[in-house]
Amino acid sequence: MSAPPGLAKGPTMQPLSDLLVLDFSTLLPGPLASLFLAEAGARIIRIERPEGEDMRRFPPRLGETSAPFAALNRGKTSLAIDLKAPDAVERLRHLIEKADILIEQFRPGVMARLGFGFEAMRAVNPRLIYCSISGYGQEGPRAFEAGHDINYQAIGGLLGQSLKRGEPAPLPPTLVADIAGGAMPAVLNILLALRERDRSGQGCHLDIAMTDAMPTFAWYGLAQGQASGRYPQGGEGLLTGGSPRYGLYATADGWFLAVGALEEKFWAIFSAAIGLDEALRDDRRQEEATRAAVAALVGAQPAEHWRGLLEPLDCCCTVVRTLEEALADPQLTARGLLDRQAEEPGGRRIVSTPLPLAPVFRDAAPALRKVPAVGDETL
Repeated sequence: MSAPPGLAKGPTMQPLSDLLVLDFSTLLPGPLASLFLAEAGARIIRIERPEGEDMRRFPPRLGETSAPFAALNRGKTSLAIDLKAPDAVERLRHLIEKADILIEQFRPGVMARLGFGFEAMRAVNPRLIYCSISGYGQEGPRAFEAGHDINYQAIGGLLGQSLKRGEPAPLPPTLVADIAGGAMPAVLNILLALRERDRSGQGCHLDIAMTDAMPTFAWYGLAQGQASGRYPQGGEGLLTGGSPRYGLYATADGWFLAVGALEEKFWAIFSAAIGLDEALRDDRRQEEATRAAVAALVGAQPAEHWRGLLEPLDCCCTVVRTLEEALADPQLTARGLLDRQAEEPGGRRIVSTPLPLAPVFRDAAPALRKVPAVGDETL
């Protein structure tokens, strides 16, 4: 039986296979953005210092490079050049003339001082899409401030959504600003710019500020505050600790159960399964008492008990997986997320960073691609 048209096998040619990208970025946001483009077929040339970019030295080592660098840079090449050299712009001119996209991640003004600013590059190639990724953007009172992911989450109001005053604060495990505020908006806006270039014939300058996306993740709190006149404080929001139906509960063996039983049908199944007193199931009447009772019941049994009891009931309750356990989950295998491998210059292989590309595009990418050695691309 053939697959429906919407589920047909993807194209053998990838959608970005005719594009050249010059990636001047380092560390995570820019290289992850160019990995998305590479997996969709674009040719990526990393522009690196003669000694290579900083991520190449991040532990742990994987053969001749580092595992984090390998996980982000399969299918790319590397051109080593000192951007401060007087002839750097001239040496790269032939690439700039034919490039479609340039990605950079310096602080505002650095590329211009080096001779590679947007206006200078547009003079060489008017069709160039020039993407700048920074913490706070190219303009504004914080534009020149240093920062890392945790700072952007803090300034942008995202961290404060789930922190309660006076209580211990867990460190967020996800680099939300780098990935969802830097890399993914860069890819989205690059694709929009390509669509606009199809119509106008002109490139543009994309100003991607990682902090700009932080209020996006606080969308519910923004809506609540504007409608009620009072913004939810840390831990008060429906999805940030304010409801016993949505949260993490410790199990008897020191692990955690993730409860997301927001809808009444799921909450009813969950409450019955754990044996919650009927008088406490209307959590709107006595929220804290309900939360305390749920915590006591969940805390009386180990994680495996709840895995076996609750997960088959399909009530949005899941035992938290470690990363190692998550990689063994059959869903990841079925979706092919771990199929793409990166081979470092010495021959060792690692699973490349899984990307949420639609299978119709992801499946057209080669399963194995090499990670560039410093300077494997020649001028």
